[in-house]
Amino acid sequence: MHSLYKFCLSILPLTIRVGARYHAPSPYSRTTAKTYSIKDFYSGEDFFNGGNVIFQSKSDAQDKGLAYVNSTSDNDNDNDNDNDNDNDNGSDTNIYSSSSSSSSSLTVFAIDSTSTVAAGGSRDAVRITSQKSYTGGLFVMDASKMPVGCSTWPSFWTVGPDWPYGGEIDIVEGINDQTKNQMTLHSGTSNACTIDTDDSDEYTGTVLASNCYSTESSDAGCSIMDPDTTSFAYGFNNAGGGVFALLWDNSTGMSMWHFARSDIPSDLTDQAPTPSTWGTPSGFWSAKTCDITDNFYDHQMVIDTTICGNWAGGAYSQSGCSGKCTDMVADASNYVDAYWAINYVAVFQ
Repeated sequence: MHSLYKFCLSILPLTIRVGARYHAPSPYSRTTAKTYSIKDFYSGEDFFNGGNVIFQSKSDAQDKGLAYVNSTSDNDNDNDNDNDNDNDNGSDTNIYSSSSSSSSSLTVFAIDSTSTVAAGGSRDAVRITSQKSYTGGLFVMDASKMPVGCSTWPSFWTVGPDWPYGGEIDIVEGINDQTKNQMTLHSGTSNACTIDTDDSDEYTGTVLASNCYSTESSDAGCSIMDPDTTSFAYGFNNAGGGVFALLWDNSTGMSMWHFARSDIPSDLTDQAPTPSTWGTPSGFWSAKTCDITDNFYDHQMVIDTTICGNWAGGAYSQSGCSGKCTDMVADASNYVDAYWAINYVAVFQ
């Protein structure tokens, strides 16, 4: 995430095109023609190794046609519910947890949209983290809905130990009424990590910042904005959701894609993905200009929604949102649509 620090918590083949530059084969090609196989797959009842759904109330879940059953506790789950204070300084300190329905494959994480909260107070929100950690692979989220609206800051990301030294990869992130997904890498060592702006035809997005080096006082990282308005918020939801994918290859770099629901590759649907057939990614961080191995390791996956916080709160008025972010928190009705509805999260290797 676009944040100060984290302590917690889990392609074209070479072608020649008219008007395009020729790229000679190199060890830094985006990806090899590898077919990946499932390592971990979370969906419905199995999302938390026994299945936890997160929602604020039974009636609200039923109103949205989503499943809800009584609360459960399982200390052996593969994913942790994080109830600690969030280091983004937003009000996402608590979550509601319940087991998944046998009739629904959706897993839902929602901000509390029923409680009365004083202006400037804290509203219950969502943060979930995998216990397992990874150093490479293909990470995929298929979601039907994501949180929307002023004061919200939804994200799907991975983070290593001792931030920023273990690195951070923001696969899905944005704030307030942002219309396009922002993808970011944060590195913390003296080993260089930048976006290769000389090879801009290796990705379809727009570079916002090219230096990935991050500290507690300067944490913007290196970002690429997806060109597609169906990649975030209302545009994503109105398109029926879709898929986000990160291919983390230590020898070639980091590639990220977004696929609208109608464009999801058939090999991914068949759970035998071959990313080299997926075309140019939205974002690409080449190993030629970023020391992947030294900057990124032992990452846990995180799904969360912060309310206000350093970024969404700090950019609130510039985002076209009315009033104050703290006042928005007090009105529960502002968060009726502030929820994730996730079909699955998978790691392929």
